[in-house]
Amino acid sequence: MTRLNVNGADVDIDVDATTPLLWVLRDQLGLTGTKYACGIGVCGSCTVHIDGEAVRACMMPVDAVAAGQKVVTIEGLSADGSHPVQQAWAELDVPQCGYCQPGMIMAAAALLDENPAPGDPEIDRSVTNICRCGTFNQVRRGIHLAAEIARRGRG
Repeated sequence: MTRLNVNGADVDIDVDATTPLLWVLRDQLGLTGTKYACGIGVCGSCTVHIDGEAVRACMMPVDAVAAGQKVVTIEGLSADGSHPVQQAWAELDVPQCGYCQPGMIMAAAALLDENPAPGDPEIDRSVTNICRCGTFNQVRRGIHLAAEIARRGRG
């Protein structure tokens, strides 16, 4: 039995210790916003936060999540879509198909937590998720707008 803190709630799960966190989230906890795509940690569709750091859940064995660490999925980013990144994504209509966007949003949120005013080079280095629709320019605009929304919210 393993205990995790996911989206602010402690949950006990009974899975093999080497099970990827992605499958625990999706199959055991029903949090299907975290997407499966490549399965090898390249695309970023499965990005979640562990103690605020963006990680690829498909490559993270559940036993690598230490006791007390906080896992946040797209469902836990904000209950009502009020996170600045979610607001910016909606305002700019960032996604096309949208499949990769939960991972993009989680990567962008982690970047903005670390750097509240990133330039394009920092965005390009930090958000390495893959979008087959090619929405990278919209993602970049969304991150800049999210930074502005967050600054206005603090003012």
